Amino acid sequence: MNPREDTDIRVLALGDESFSRRKNRRKGLRVVAELAVLAVLAFVLYSLFFSLKSYEPYDHSAVTAGGEDTGFVALSYFGVDHIGDTSTLIGQKQLHKHLGELKRQGFVTITQQDILDYYGQGKPLPEKSLYLMFEDGRRDTAIFAQPVLEDLNYKASIMGYAENLETMDLKFLKPSELQELTDSTFWELGTNGYRMEYINVFDRYDNYIGEIDPLRFAMLSPYLGRRYNHYLMDYIRDEYGVPKESYGHMSRRISYDYERLRDIYTEHFGRVPAAYVHMHGNTGKFANNSAVSAINEKWIRELFPMAFNREGYCFNQRNSSLYDLTRMQPQPYWPINHLLMRIKYDINTPIEFYDGGDERLARWNLLEGAQELEKETYTLTTLPEQEALAEVRDSNGLQDVKLTVNLLGNAFGAQQIYLRSDARRENYLCVELVNNELLVLEKTGGDRRELYREKIPVILGEKIPSVEEDRREVEAGENMAFARYATSKEQAEEYYGRAKSREAMPAASVEEGAEPYYHVQSFHRRGSHALKIDLKGDKLTVWLDGKEGPWEITVGDTSRGSIYLGASWQGEAWSQRNLADDVYDAVFEKLKVTSNTGKEDDEEKVLFTTELSGRDKLLFNLQEAWEKVLFWFLRNA
Repeated sequence: MNPREDTDIRVLALGDESFSRRKNRRKGLRVVAELAVLAVLAFVLYSLFFSLKSYEPYDHSAVTAGGEDTGFVALSYFGVDHIGDTSTLIGQKQLHKHLGELKRQGFVTITQQDILDYYGQGKPLPEKSLYLMFEDGRRDTAIFAQPVLEDLNYKASIMGYAENLETMDLKFLKPSELQELTDSTFWELGTNGYRMEYINVFDRYDNYIGEIDPLRFAMLSPYLGRRYNHYLMDYIRDEYGVPKESYGHMSRRISYDYERLRDIYTEHFGRVPAAYVHMHGNTGKFANNSAVSAINEKWIRELFPMAFNREGYCFNQRNSSLYDLTRMQPQPYWPINHLLMRIKYDINTPIEFYDGGDERLARWNLLEGAQELEKETYTLTTLPEQEALAEVRDSNGLQDVKLTVNLLGNAFGAQQIYLRSDARRENYLCVELVNNELLVLEKTGGDRRELYREKIPVILGEKIPSVEEDRREVEAGENMAFARYATSKEQAEEYYGRAKSREAMPAASVEEGAEPYYHVQSFHRRGSHALKIDLKGDKLTVWLDGKEGPWEITVGDTSRGSIYLGASWQGEAWSQRNLADDVYDAVFEKLKVTSNTGKEDDEEKVLFTTELSGRDKLLFNLQEAWEKVLFWFLRNA
């Protein structure tokens, strides 16, 4: 067919009415489909940038004044991101677990005005009232916390530093964005003050550093001890503790911060936020020094109707001052029961612990504390300053076993595995990780004896620095930090030269007889170790992360018994952030107990395991793989 004939056929088809109707119908359907797709896309885009819900407050008319003052709980999260794999930011999923469980147990959020009415007018609050805060005014907090608040119908205060409202740092929310948050009805505006800055800073060898901003503080934090202060807490002092400023200078310095805070918030929002978090409190007044405290108190009472001046406990009642409220700062690694345990013993009110609802928990006998089983991880949470203990059901009568587990609890605290234990734990063999050490204990007839103890770095073959070597590293690192953030090229070169000079100085090693350096553990330090136990007859062998620990040590009691898991809080840890945390979580991942008949490990009979199998295992592995991919992109994109 030539081109002319083909053209004639198409022209003739235009006169075919049935052909035209089919063609127009297809066009109509295609247009409808395209409009539907565009509508869906528009809806998705709108929902990403605009809230489709509004906060619904609790029914005030349904709350009546009772005989008991139930007060309110105040929680303050540092910030939120998607994954939560940092020391300060909680992951979105974990935040939803925390707040979702509080919602399930009847907690409702209250507002700043509710608190003012509670103290000022005697108005009652709901029995389980929660005042929720997110500090530092971070952009990622708004992005990832907003869907959680909307889903749970919770309201929160977004705190922040006034100084960050006018900087170019994109980590922090700007005035227009904060206004959009408050317009969404799920947020209120609060403040942490004008600036985050540190004064009177010393390193862990008591070398004087002076005044540093958050960037330098973050870089220097591995070298610091506990000697430092916040900008508003004291006079600026020299290395001998003598004030470097007069009373008048101190007064003007601190007043400047409050004046700038007032002016910035008034300029952008027409008012100063009602809620103020005083950084850092817990002094019994408003600073470490009485004269400084008086200046702070004057401005706090003048600018704010209420202030959170303490941290550590979460419970506030009418016998608390509106200017001495307390808040608790949940950590990103806290399991749900850690949060519930802290709240329960602060408010002294019955709270249900969360066990995950897994039917496999029937194989455990919880004796003390709280437990949770999620996927392949079993978590024991201690009572405050006490212990947690659970028995593996049907493990009675075991003698020779092999056991493998990943221990993911924090380094400071005890994660314990009891073998061959009787019901009263008068006789047992215990393998535990405690305060960065591997310890093996045996108890016979009530008498405990230590069979083995070694520091984990030694077992793993890590180099133990001497005090001299550590001090050299600290002092060189400090100079490198100051070189990085120097205000001039000449200053940077000076600090860099000092750092290189300090690095070149000799320092005796442990091998040369110098004193070893062991850093005081913070209870925030995360832990992750693979433990393998082989117990047969009177011989016990333990591997840690594939390294041999105690090798075929002799145990005295070869009686049969049960397997228990334990957790224990240890009271000597410290923290730069959190002044009081008396609850500990032992985290047992992929726990597996097999017989020990002398066969290869994979040929022994599995007696007990938290590992999933079949379809559940496949789905779990796929989810883990996806989260690893997502984590990589979030960290490297």
